[in-house]
Amino acid sequence: MANLIEGKRQFSRIKLVSPLRFQVRGKPEYDNSVIDDISIGGLSFRNGKFIPPNTLLSLEMSVLSRALRAVGRVAWVNNLPFSDRFKLGVEFLELEGKDKMFLEDYINFKTE
Repeated sequence: MANLIEGKRQFSRIKLVSPLRFQVRGKPEYDNSVIDDISIGGLSFRNGKFIPPNTLLSLEMSVLSRALRAVGRVAWVNNLPFSDRFKLGVEFLELEGKDKMFLEDYINFKTE
């Protein structure tokens, strides 16, 4: 399910509920979550662990059954009200050219 999210953003962002697998760079273990929304410049997701801003993450995500890999930087972290969970915003630093074009086409299709 995808819907356009309005706001003061550099890139069009859409709502997207999709699996996310991520790893803090330099750590051996991976964690799983679900993407809340995504743009060509980054994504947001919820997590039970605090990950400080500027932390580098290896990301593996699924968009329309296509596996995309990226490297991102935690741009912001917010405490979720009445919860021990956090919402994180991640800026893409590396996203392969063909994956970037696929994601851009998908977002453009969903926002038309």
